[in-house]
Amino acid sequence: MERTAAAATIRSAAVTATRRTTLRRVNELAITVIGHDRPGIVADVAGVLADLGMNLTDSTMTRLRGHFAMTLICTGEVPEETVEAALLPLAADGSLLATVRQVRPEADGPAPGTPYVVSLHGADRLGIVAAVTRVLARAGGNITDLTTRLVGPLYTLVAEVDLPPGTGAAVTAELAATAAELGVEVTVRPGEMDLL
Repeated sequence: MERTAAAATIRSAAVTATRRTTLRRVNELAITVIGHDRPGIVADVAGVLADLGMNLTDSTMTRLRGHFAMTLICTGEVPEETVEAALLPLAADGSLLATVRQVRPEADGPAPGTPYVVSLHGADRLGIVAAVTRVLARAGGNITDLTTRLVGPLYTLVAEVDLPPGTGAAVTAELAATAAELGVEVTVRPGEMDLL
């Protein structure tokens, strides 16, 4: 009799724990951190998120002319207000700004297209990014990563883009014409599927 009662208690506890788990709401949050670069920013932000039980799923971080910029997506049960409050001490001295926003999970959509890498270099001038990205947008291309850098008078741009099937040759020709107008060099090559 005692064994049956003990088993019933264990089953009841398991059912209660399962219900609590299934009732928990998982939030997907987008977090941005920008400010003056210093060692330890990534470790500080990642530590706060880990302490809150947030799982860092996607992130990108870079340094832009001495300024740190990070965007990341994380998931967990903690609401955005709690995460933002936990990040406040990192920005207390005014050198960083952290924002938190709830986002919807990415829905399964149409196939992403064919990956290409667009590389451009030449003398810096106004409108390079606008002109190149306009060509890609007109073709229905989706830019998945874009990096630009100005080193002295040399401007470089590298973009990863998913183009609709069958548009690669036309986009390459239009980008070549645009590059000639801008006085820069451009190359377009097939990319690789994103493994990360």
